[in-house]
This record gives sequence, structure tokens and C-alpha cells, in this order.
Amino acid sequence: MTPEEVQDIEIGLFLEALQQRHGYDFRHYARPSMRRRLLAFASSLGHSSLSELIPRLLHDNDFLPQILTSLSVPVTSMFRDPEVFLALRRTVLPVLESYPRISIWQAGCATGEEAYSLAILLKEEGLLPKTQIFATDINDGALARAEEGIYSAKTVLSACSVGYRAAGGTGALEDHLHFAYGYAKFNDELRSKIVFAHHNLVADGVFCEVHMVVCRNVLIYFDRVLQQQVLSLFSDALIRGGFLCLGTRETLESSESTARFRTVNERCRIFRKAEAHQ
Repeated sequence: MTPEEVQDIEIGLFLEALQQRHGYDFRHYARPSMRRRLLAFASSLGHSSLSELIPRLLHDNDFLPQILTSLSVPVTSMFRDPEVFLALRRTVLPVLESYPRISIWQAGCATGEEAYSLAILLKEEGLLPKTQIFATDINDGALARAEEGIYSAKTVLSACSVGYRAAGGTGALEDHLHFAYGYAKFNDELRSKIVFAHHNLVADGVFCEVHMVVCRNVLIYFDRVLQQQVLSLFSDALIRGGFLCLGTRETLESSESTARFRTVNERCRIFRKAEAHQ
């Protein structure tokens, strides 16, 4: 048996123990990515093999947050892929404007930059007062940072400002922030419209009915079985005619998913729930 085959056994045992002991099911995450993250995690703790961590996984409850942080991918930035935000501004928000109240689910929010970007977009289009954004993630450490809404001022004012303008920003990004001691904090108006909450896409169900789901750069870490499960969850959460935004890196491939949604913007992977689906 090769070392890689032994590692596959260890990975399977570790993920099975994680699911049975703590209820977090990562067994259907894309295996190459999962392998890299788990082996790097074991190495960072000074272990030569993943199996050495299984006893601690089973008996040390305080170990779970470290595991979840290592397995989640809290990578995001403000107005990342600005063409997606521009498409939402031009195509989706004019439709949402017709509703008396708007609910948006931003799944896999990481440290919150994308949720705040959505809030800025909605404010500039005059929709923020009647909107509630639910931003969820599995990583509690990332959620804590997101709820604070405090980021490096240098980062916000450089690369993020470029993305803001490309996304059709109508003012100045600085208008939405307070600056002090090298940091930038989003103003209370934006923060009051976002609820950050723990949600596990693999194990948790629908928590409310929404007009739009935004979930970018998350499904690429799932295998086909889990992708279909999560897409079904999003469909169940959406009102009839609600929008699903996956961004430029993911798509709907199965016949089941394409039956649930019709394409609104192919490049930005924006879809609309088919009227026939409840």
C-alpha cells in the first residue's frame, strides 16, 4: 500500500470521526482540497500523520474550533469580481425593487467583506432600508471578525476602491466607513442591516424565505453529491422567481439543477428560480 493510500484511509477515518462525534460532515468536500488542508493542519501542530489527531478530535471539545478554522476557507474581499456586482446592480436589483421587503442570504460569508459590499450596493440603489441580509458561515472566528466590520484602511482604500468603481459605485467608498488608527469600520447603517450567523450548509436546513441567495466560491470545494444537496437547499429557501448568484467560478451542471433554475447572466452565473418549483 502506497503512502498516499494510507493517507486516504486516515482522511476517511478523521472525517468520519468528525461527523459522528461533532456532527460536521466534510466527507463530500472535494478530496484534493481536503487532503491539502488536513495534512497542512496536522503538520502545523507538529504531527507526521493525521491519525495522531483522531484521539484529540474525539476527546477534546476545545479542539473543534481549530479544526473548523482549518477546514473552512475564509478568503474574500470587497467587491471581488466587480462585474458580478455590476450585473446584480443592473439586472437583479431593479426586479427586487418591486417587493415591499427584501431578504438576501449570503452563504459562506467568511470575514464579511462581500456582505458589506452587498449592503453598499443596496444603499446606493435606495433599497437598503427595506432589506435584511443574512450572512452565514461555518467558521465562528471569521463570523466574529465580520460582525465587528473592522478592516485594514490601506486595503479598503486601494484594491477595494478599484473594485467598487468597477462595480458601478455611484459615490465614494469612504462615505460608508469611519477611519481611525489605520483601520476602517463600516458605519452603523450598513451593519444594522446584516445578521451574521453560524450555518452549516451540509447539515442545517432552510431558516427563512429569501429573494436572493449569493454563494460564491463555495461549491467548488464540494463534490457533485454535496453540490446538488446545497443547490436544493438554496432552491427551497428562494421564493418563486428568486435569484441565485454563484459568481464566475461555478455553474449549474446537472439536469436537476437546470430544471430548477433558468439563466439570467451566463458569465456571472446568475440564475432565477423557475416558477414551477415551490
